[in-house]
Amino acid sequence: MGKKLVHIVIFLVAVSALYFLSEKFFFRWDLTSEKRYSLSDNTKQLLADLDEDLLVTIYLDGDLNSGFLRLRKSTKELFEEFSAYSGADVNYQFVNPSAAATNSAREKKYEELEKKGMRGILVHDKTQEGESSQKVVFPWVELSYKGKSRVVNLLKNIPQKSGEENLNSSIETLEYEITDALRILTTTSIPKVAFLEGHGELAEPFVYDISKTLSRYYQVDRGAIADDPAILDEYKALIVAAPSKAFPEKDKYAIDQYIMRGGKVLWLIDGAKISLDSLSTASQTVGVENDLNLSDQLFKYGVRINPDLVQDVQCVLIPVNMSRLGDAPKYEPMPWYYSPLLLAVPSHSVSKNLSPVKTEFASSLSFVNPELPVKKSSLLVTSTGTHIQNIPSIVSMDVINVEKNGYYFNSRNAIVGALLEGEFPSVFTNRMAPDGIKKGEFLANSKPTKMIVVADGDIIRNDVQGYGQNMNVLPLGYDRYMNQQFGNSDFILNAVNYLTDDDGWMELRSREIKLRLLNRPAVIGQRTFWQILNVIFPLFVLALFAVLFLFIRKKRYTAPLCKNKSEKEI
Repeated sequence: MGKKLVHIVIFLVAVSALYFLSEKFFFRWDLTSEKRYSLSDNTKQLLADLDEDLLVTIYLDGDLNSGFLRLRKSTKELFEEFSAYSGADVNYQFVNPSAAATNSAREKKYEELEKKGMRGILVHDKTQEGESSQKVVFPWVELSYKGKSRVVNLLKNIPQKSGEENLNSSIETLEYEITDALRILTTTSIPKVAFLEGHGELAEPFVYDISKTLSRYYQVDRGAIADDPAILDEYKALIVAAPSKAFPEKDKYAIDQYIMRGGKVLWLIDGAKISLDSLSTASQTVGVENDLNLSDQLFKYGVRINPDLVQDVQCVLIPVNMSRLGDAPKYEPMPWYYSPLLLAVPSHSVSKNLSPVKTEFASSLSFVNPELPVKKSSLLVTSTGTHIQNIPSIVSMDVINVEKNGYYFNSRNAIVGALLEGEFPSVFTNRMAPDGIKKGEFLANSKPTKMIVVADGDIIRNDVQGYGQNMNVLPLGYDRYMNQQFGNSDFILNAVNYLTDDDGWMELRSREIKLRLLNRPAVIGQRTFWQILNVIFPLFVLALFAVLFLFIRKKRYTAPLCKNKSEKEI
């Protein structure tokens, strides 16, 4: 009895100690190989700083297929983790937008969600009997904090990926997308970025859409460089969008010293100059080098924009009149090889999980100066069917008749967009500072910084229809002939966010979760077998174990009794 009492006392003391430690020390273990249930340190700090309740409405509920149920489960798990680390309450609820008494009430609910910026998607599914069904799903989350709200699209829709792969990509970027919206809601200081002017850059209407997108994160300014290089220091990043005039030395000096002081630049530079008016009237024109007086500067930083044009079998389609002269017009979609759809390199956080990026008369890039202490990464590349056209040369509409064969398209994966990170040397080392600019402290080497170079200026250009009050700005990356949205806006936004990210938030986009899919033909063809195996077989094993247990027990405890009885009778 004494020993039992001691054991009970030890047990109670151990339980009390564990309870005390759990109150004082908070920890959670994630035993998955991908750490899919672990939040980043940045996210934990962001949540710990919340001083008011966060209200979350998740419009992903109801009759969902297995893929959306997995996305729903991952979203729920994420907000459970948020609740564990938050300094205030995280109140989340799931809502089924399709739950309504009548069709009119349901349509009214859909309209309310669309007014908030949430668009439903039509999901085609099949029942077990093979019948087709359609459902409207709203894979959106609405965050509300201190009277402000943001909506987040949970679903990635990359055309080249299957439905399962898109859902997996959505789960991979779930933490980034939610924390991105939460940072916007909680931020108190707005950083600045600037579009450079004065060198024939794109006018404001042609970058209106991306400016509106960037304004959710930054104060977006425009302006030319004055005589004081320090005027650029207040900006987190500088955007050089499709200049067409040569840069004077004083402007190059201002940009160079801005980079030396740790400034970031997004260079969107055309390698070739094309006269589109000549191409539309005469069906051909001449492509010449776009000399901006920047070649020496970019070369010094480790990259060269080549004087060429890239053609690609993966390109946009344009309507071409295929009827004979005098007949009624008959337009057919034809491949426009001069407008490649660039592939986003999946290994980097800037370009991961992006749709193809639309370009127009793009050139290729080359990495140079390998001895520089600069890390160079490809972000945008052409497909495996690429043709490099050196300039000056003729640019003709007849290119639509070129066959897609390996003789003409004999290059592959030409680099069009690249990231440079490290310490850059100044192009003005051992050179006189130009006249017409204030001479401050000259820096020959930069602080650790980064820049992104894209050999196409149209990547940031949105189409504009009409004039004056009737002007209509189309979304960046939208092709009205193909009626398809490409990834231009996401790429530019990711590029600017990465350049200005000093805390490592963009690394959340690099998270990778392995996609472990079932063998669908085996699941369908062997459905009955696997059902029996998973339902009947465990019961059979349990019954067999019970029989063996009773047999062994009977044999063990009955045999000695028989032996003792026999000895007593004798």
